[in-house]
Amino acid sequence: MGTEEGPGRLLRVPEEVAAAIEARLQGTGFANLEEFVTFVLSRLAESHGEVPFSEEEEARLKERLRSLGYID
Repeated sequence: MGTEEGPGRLLRVPEEVAAAIEARLQGTGFANLEEFVTFVLSRLAESHGEVPFSEEEEARLKERLRSLGYID
């Protein structure tokens, strides 16, 4: 997939997840869902096995994934 910024890959995000993230983007400095997802994935990719999130951030992330049904 080509983007305004150059070539890339298409990634499908469930609509309910996309809508939930978009609802929280206002005031964060991220212009859109793609910019936010790119930031998060880049942070994970650059971690080289290091913990990319604090324990508190990880706990909140896991709870959110549980509430969306992605993990048990």
